[in-house]
Amino acid sequence: MAISNDFLQFILDQLYLWEGVSAKHMFGGAALYKNELAFGMIADNQLYFKVDQLNVEKYIKSDSIQLKPFKNHKTVLSFYSVPVDVIEDASTLVEWAKESYQIQLDRNNNKIRMK
Repeated sequence: MAISNDFLQFILDQLYLWEGVSAKHMFGGAALYKNELAFGMIADNQLYFKVDQLNVEKYIKSDSIQLKPFKNHKTVLSFYSVPVDVIEDASTLVEWAKESYQIQLDRNNNKIRMK
């Protein structure tokens, strides 16, 4: 699940239009955060964003794959790879990132309401 610092920096540079995004290294990869909510993952120099029923179809149509952080473990159904053409277009990448962040924000707010 290793990543290169160059790839991580490239992703952060592409997200420059959206202030407050940070990365934390974990398990050889990295998680992307905004306001302490993880909306993205980087593993094996591939970017993955959080999905749900509202946006998963566009990932599937783009031939995205599910995150599989370790060879001997199952896939993570809620994270799909971001297509290269999206990664290369900073404004589109930010749009997709904001959708994934909103999923996490809604999920977090639902947890708070349930308590």
